[in-house]
Amino acid sequence: MPALIRTRRLLFTSGLIAVVLATAGPAYAEKGFGGADGETQEADAGKDGTVSVTVGGVVFDRSKNGSGKSAGALTSSTSWTPPPCWYAPKYTPDQLKKYLEPTWEAGSTGYEWDAKQRDRYVNGHPYKDFNKDKTGKGYFWDSFVNKDFPPGWDSCEEPIFWVDQGDPPPANIENAVTPKVLAELAYAEIRVPGTKVTLAPANQTKVNLPTWAWLDAADFKPVSVTASVPVIGVTATATARPTSLRIEPGTKDAETYPASGVCPIDNGRIGEPYAQGKADRTPPCGVRYLRSSGNGTYPLQATVTWEIDWTGSGGASGGLPDGTFGATQDVVVQEIQAVNR
Repeated sequence: MPALIRTRRLLFTSGLIAVVLATAGPAYAEKGFGGADGETQEADAGKDGTVSVTVGGVVFDRSKNGSGKSAGALTSSTSWTPPPCWYAPKYTPDQLKKYLEPTWEAGSTGYEWDAKQRDRYVNGHPYKDFNKDKTGKGYFWDSFVNKDFPPGWDSCEEPIFWVDQGDPPPANIENAVTPKVLAELAYAEIRVPGTKVTLAPANQTKVNLPTWAWLDAADFKPVSVTASVPVIGVTATATARPTSLRIEPGTKDAETYPASGVCPIDNGRIGEPYAQGKADRTPPCGVRYLRSSGNGTYPLQATVTWEIDWTGSGGASGGLPDGTFGATQDVVVQEIQAVNR
């Protein structure tokens, strides 16, 4: 029955107008609770650009995120995935009444379903008259869905429920927003810089010649995203810190420096820029190709691993699975030409 109730509610949400929470103080939160289709819309960013968008009752601050055309989302190093759906405050008592009563009056959901809904929200089993006597003392919570509809997006089947202001959501309801759940949602919004490495020699390398590889240290600094639900004062910040670069030459006929192909971060940088006078040195991060790429190229794969931790309201903190982000670039490898005299 919960699945049937959830399915019907999802079907009819698209045709109803949800009202903005009148008690939401910050201007940027106004579009975070309901929109024309019952889901949230983009919020207007402030002059400093800190608040970029609201999604499903959650406000995201991406001002410390990675940027640029080559930036991208992390892939978890494990099978872990962010919540596909979650619960957050959505209605005051008056707003829930304005949301449900037109549905009941239309009769399109059926007498039995409407009667059960009235019994739950009007007749006191467990809510009397939409909890109007608690106006200003809490909110009705409802489910929201990841806009990409990943597997499990329809698993949040709990009927709309009430939470008193200052109280945590019921412990038995999975993915009701807490600092940890917000941290997981923030993780999904993190964007990190592209991973195209700088090579020396730059345009083409030679067989058996060590090729130095490094990344711009200025780009590879910690990035973070903060997720919050302002009306209940719950917040969390997920921070990604680069830890290493893995180089895969794109052919078995190559050796990497170090031999593992994993270049750790050293003094805040990945690899070391080549400079004149280093020709006889072994690069701390790089590759040596043993065979020419002929008329083609080798697809060098560069992948950075990012360590993720989070902090949240109430002193909450923890870690999340490492994330990776990589890119492929073509490398031309030529034979060294010998000249016989």
